[in-house]
Amino acid sequence: MDIIRKLLGHLGKYRSAAIIAPLCTLGAVGMEVLIPYVMALLIDRGISAGDMGQVWLWGSIMMVCAVAALIIDSASAVFGSRASTGLASNLRDALFEKVQTYSFSNIDKFSTAGLVTRMTTDVQNVQNAFQMALIIATRAPISLVASLVMCVVISPSLSTIFFVAMVALSGALVFIMLKTMPLFGRVFERYDDLNASVQENVTAIRVVKAFVREDHEDEKFAHAAGELHDLFVRAESILAFNNPAMGCAIYGCIIAISWFGTHSILAGDITTGQLTSLLGYVFNVLMSLMMLTMIFVMLSMSAASGKRIIEVLEEQPDITSPQNALTKVSDGDIDFDNVSFAYRSGSGEDTLQDIQLHINSGETVGILGGTGSGKSTFVSLISRLYDVDQGSVRVGGHDVREYDTEVLRDAVAVVLQQNTLFSGTILDNLRWGKEDATLEECQAACRAACADEFIDRFPDGYDTMIEQGGTNVSGGQRQRLCIARALLKHPKVLILDDSTSAVDTATDASIQRAFAEQIPDTTKIIISQRVSSFARCNRILVLDAGRVVAFGREKQLLKTCDIYRDVYEAQNKAGSAADFDQLEGVAYDPMSQRNDPAFADELG
Repeated sequence: MDIIRKLLGHLGKYRSAAIIAPLCTLGAVGMEVLIPYVMALLIDRGISAGDMGQVWLWGSIMMVCAVAALIIDSASAVFGSRASTGLASNLRDALFEKVQTYSFSNIDKFSTAGLVTRMTTDVQNVQNAFQMALIIATRAPISLVASLVMCVVISPSLSTIFFVAMVALSGALVFIMLKTMPLFGRVFERYDDLNASVQENVTAIRVVKAFVREDHEDEKFAHAAGELHDLFVRAESILAFNNPAMGCAIYGCIIAISWFGTHSILAGDITTGQLTSLLGYVFNVLMSLMMLTMIFVMLSMSAASGKRIIEVLEEQPDITSPQNALTKVSDGDIDFDNVSFAYRSGSGEDTLQDIQLHINSGETVGILGGTGSGKSTFVSLISRLYDVDQGSVRVGGHDVREYDTEVLRDAVAVVLQQNTLFSGTILDNLRWGKEDATLEECQAACRAACADEFIDRFPDGYDTMIEQGGTNVSGGQRQRLCIARALLKHPKVLILDDSTSAVDTATDASIQRAFAEQIPDTTKIIISQRVSSFARCNRILVLDAGRVVAFGREKQLLKTCDIYRDVYEAQNKAGSAADFDQLEGVAYDPMSQRNDPAFADELG
């Protein structure tokens, strides 16, 4: 009941339709229950007595009842559909809005496929169940009770047949429901696996085809679909007993009433018309029970779905803005004060351990480290995508937990490893950085990110349509568009998380030169695996296993840090193809700018 109450709390403006629908159903049932009783009067007072006046009278009344029932029932269906579809729409909106408030740690608790299933299949199940509850759940019990009352009024002795059938049928239905509910709960878990398989395959279809893994993916999908099939078969096999149980109850009642009713007619206890109405009420009672079984089945399915929806809606964001939050970030100063962090708090497996450092506003800092060294985690703490377990992270002189989260993240632009573009034009994607950016501002950002050179080659220029995920542009083009998008925010801090890995070193150097010239006051943090990307960095941070190994100027690191020196020498030794480009037939040395006097003056 608690789940139902929470789900119905999202009815909103459709609450009135949800009230009108069962009221209309109540009126329709009232008309339908009268029809067998009127039919009995038609037979006894009209047909049996040979009185055509009575036939016309009661026949007309029966016709009015039937037409009224049809009209009112149609209105019930309309309002029921409006209420159920409205509830589904509100639930999807609430789910999507809730997911937008999640921190990364919240999202980690739910798989992407699981969230998609909850917003689609689970909401659809709740919608169907709610529509059935508004109409059938109202009709069935009212029709059942009213029909039983009429049966008792007509013949108390024959009515006992109904009660015996109801007890037997109810026992069978309860048994079926208890057996199927756990199975349906497992069914929707398998739906998550199935959706995950589809999503992963479609997203990585190019990789699948490149490695000729179609057969493997087919087998994986077939396995997930097979598990779902097996669970459904088990559940439906149990539900299949509904029809035999219902058939036994209906035909048993008909036979018993016909047998005992005949004797009652001969004994003069009831009339032929009353026996006919009793048979009509047999169908009303047992059809009501059948509808109740449908409700039980749907509730069995929707109960599992409703629980999964509530799990998402009740998940509390780990990261929220404090009361009286700061609404301005003064500058790009960054401090890590004895910071430790683990993705699983309390696991004893810290991703970052005792980080202590200061980055000046406007400084350019490079971060180097092996896979799993904590580079991406380090920068995620700056924009408070995660909260530290120990210590504090300060931006602009204040703990990031003191800021309004939107204000902080608007001041910290992050270009992540996985560069994502959305369906729409290039301009639409760029304006994610600044919604009201002019074309001139977008062009300036693209020049700084060296994206203008390929945009100008497109026939539609900045109006070129980008497919979902940016699949119609190369990895390097996608990275440069994402960098331009971040520049449009005019951030206090700009973080490039290995986001120039798909561009050549000449373009990389041009981008960083533009950073130095156009956003000198912005703190720039560059994560990269190639030391050429650190050519214009004031200082370089070396991480290993979540700890700071070294933090200083390149010349200092070459003398004191074995890790940096080994990487530097490996990437710059003679004949190495680790990282170089040929420009117009002339060898380009990304390290040469370190000997440029102007560049030396720039670094001080």
